[in-house]
Amino acid sequence: MLFDMPLDRLRDYRPEPEEPADFDAFWEKTLAETARHELDAEFVPYDAGFATVDVFDVTFRGWGGQPVKAWLMLPRARSGPLPAVVQYIGYNGGRGIPYSWLTWSALGYAHLIMDNRGQGGGGKNTADTVDIGPDGNGSSSPGFLTRGIEDPYRHYYRRLITDAVRAVDAVKAHDAVDASRVAVLGGSQGGGLALAAAGLRDDVVATVADVPFLCHYRRASQITDAGPYAEIARWLSGHRFRIDEAMETLSYFDGVNFAARATAPAWFSVGLMDKVCPSSTVFAAYHRYAGPAQIEVFTYNGHEGGAEYDLPRKIGALRGAFGQ
Repeated sequence: MLFDMPLDRLRDYRPEPEEPADFDAFWEKTLAETARHELDAEFVPYDAGFATVDVFDVTFRGWGGQPVKAWLMLPRARSGPLPAVVQYIGYNGGRGIPYSWLTWSALGYAHLIMDNRGQGGGGKNTADTVDIGPDGNGSSSPGFLTRGIEDPYRHYYRRLITDAVRAVDAVKAHDAVDASRVAVLGGSQGGGLALAAAGLRDDVVATVADVPFLCHYRRASQITDAGPYAEIARWLSGHRFRIDEAMETLSYFDGVNFAARATAPAWFSVGLMDKVCPSSTVFAAYHRYAGPAQIEVFTYNGHEGGAEYDLPRKIGALRGAFGQ
């Protein structure tokens, strides 16, 4: 059922952003520190038994020079450099197995699927990347929103978002890829990571953010007890006097703030019955997006949004962005 704002109010919902004064400096420092480490992208052929798709088991250096896993899927029949799609995965999932990821290579694109460090413990796709940060771990179940919530430099999403930025470099490192035509894409947490990557890079040509997570944390944690945002509320119910501290940390990882810095054409989607990523949080990011943006509204859907039924819209959007 509908529980957030009605659509007419959502179309005008432009909350005052919670953005730290040193947001840009924080990310410049973070990415500069990681840039001191070589990317060392490795593409090892993986025999998946496909007749028309080549698969590579990818490792590249993400945050702190730590190894991050990915899959790269390439159409076997190719005559020149390909446009590429970098895909980010939802909360507590991972890259899983290559058999799950055939759509974009079947359409003729290079497709890199980035693993989620330390995630993959929630019964969805598994992850193969260990989180070795100051509060790091191997594969585990949720809790990532509050991991390092006292300090933005120690927060989990500083590491994962840095990985997302470096994933674009990784796909560009393959000689089958046209480095001038790379798009970022994802749903839920993956949509939030796509917004972050687009906001921190000026060389992606399109952003697809389906029902994006990691947006407008304060409101999200106050209006829903479904999904990961409830982790914030639970943490703050015990740490009663640390609300401002926690929200300031989270503001460094807010998709609303990344959206304000992203200029590539973007395609959003939102489910008005979504209790995991409430519609007002999605519209907050959409309205602040600095480049041209469109949003598809699914009135009677929850966090699944348009699911596979929305693929034709996204396929058409990327074809246009790639100049096809």
